[in-house]
Amino acid sequence: MKLLDRYVLRNFLEPFFICFGGFLAIWIIFDISDNSSDFIEARAPIKEIAVYYLTQLPQYSLVCLPVGVLLGLLYSLSRMSRSNELISMLTAGRSVFRVLLPLFGVGVATTGLSLYLNWEIAPHAEQIKKVAIEKMKRHKKVLEAEPIPAHLFRDRLSNRTWFVKKLHPSSKNNEPRFDDIHVTQQEPDGRITCKWYASRAGYNSATHTWKLDKGLIVTFTPEGDIDQTDSFLTGSRLITDWNETPWRVASSELDPQGLSVPELYDYLRYNSDFPTPQLAPYRTHLADRFALPFACFVVVLIAAPLGIVYNRTGVALAVAGALCIFFGMILAHGFFMAMGKGMRIDPNVSPWMPDIILGVIGLILYRYRATNRDLPNLASSAGRATVAIFLGIPLAGVGLYYLARNLPHSARFAGPIWTSIPYDCLFVGAVLLLYGIIGTIVSRPKLKIAHA
Repeated sequence: MKLLDRYVLRNFLEPFFICFGGFLAIWIIFDISDNSSDFIEARAPIKEIAVYYLTQLPQYSLVCLPVGVLLGLLYSLSRMSRSNELISMLTAGRSVFRVLLPLFGVGVATTGLSLYLNWEIAPHAEQIKKVAIEKMKRHKKVLEAEPIPAHLFRDRLSNRTWFVKKLHPSSKNNEPRFDDIHVTQQEPDGRITCKWYASRAGYNSATHTWKLDKGLIVTFTPEGDIDQTDSFLTGSRLITDWNETPWRVASSELDPQGLSVPELYDYLRYNSDFPTPQLAPYRTHLADRFALPFACFVVVLIAAPLGIVYNRTGVALAVAGALCIFFGMILAHGFFMAMGKGMRIDPNVSPWMPDIILGVIGLILYRYRATNRDLPNLASSAGRATVAIFLGIPLAGVGLYYLARNLPHSARFAGPIWTSIPYDCLFVGAVLLLYGIIGTIVSRPKLKIAHA
């Protein structure tokens, strides 16, 4: 690593760690103030509260990392700009890309760290958060797994219905355990052919077999009368022809927000026969597990060009603009997640839309700085035209993408409000592009010829 890279990194890392640690502390303090009444009501010991917040650190870090990167970049680059250090580097023959290269490396590193956190640790922290307070009120440990009562599951592939009185999520062999189960086998026309009752059921993942303990098996004739009964009140029976796994049976109660990437893949594989709208939230969260970490790199693309300024007024405007873009990114993330879950937009694409739109804007801003041109000024017609083109290109692209896939003609856009979403995107994007092109042509300086 060259001296220039070490100097740029040293100027960035100090404000980054201060901002990241400060926002993390603010987030924890805010959460403590919000849940303090519940902690007092539950008389939770300090140890359990500490364990609770230790489990939440990955999720909080995932939120605070982009904020720390944004503020650290703006502070370090603006300080180097005010002291003319950046100008000295550029006049010495270094390109903007070469100066910002270590910061792009920081963006890649923070993206990798966020992806690691969002792969499994942060989703499980969200799952713990939803039930931790209630466990404390019942004087249970935060990390203690609790059984799910009265669990009902319908397997559409085999036409079997499962009712489990008490489902234990994990046991000694790391497989869920079922207590007091009732399984009903039906024909496609709804006729019941067999029923299984057992006080306990276990699954052997090596042989893919179920073991029913202390129960009863009843078979029925086509007319619905009892044909045969097999009672084993003191023994057990081995079932070899069931395709269901404990994960498939238990997964119908799982919230997609608290599932890791492997668990989401397993859910979609084992429940592929579920209706498409029912699987949409799981596909959306699976795509979000990969899209959300890239917010760190998108932040670098936006903050780096805005942080290179040459006057104090430019610093204030750059900070304000970057913060507005970042909070707009948060709002856009929630909006597109809701659109994906509701099948208004393809669940595999919707979480990526904020990254794509703001990433394109960041690349354009970087291009302006790399070619030593001023950023678009909204006070001028040329600036407004440039911004209109920036916004029109991704909107028109989204509209064309969905029109090409004929999504408006499917049930995903049922309803009078949402039926025209692709058309609206295409129309608004086309209007913005037209305005931008006309504004660019009109605002071009005219050549004046002096007459003798």
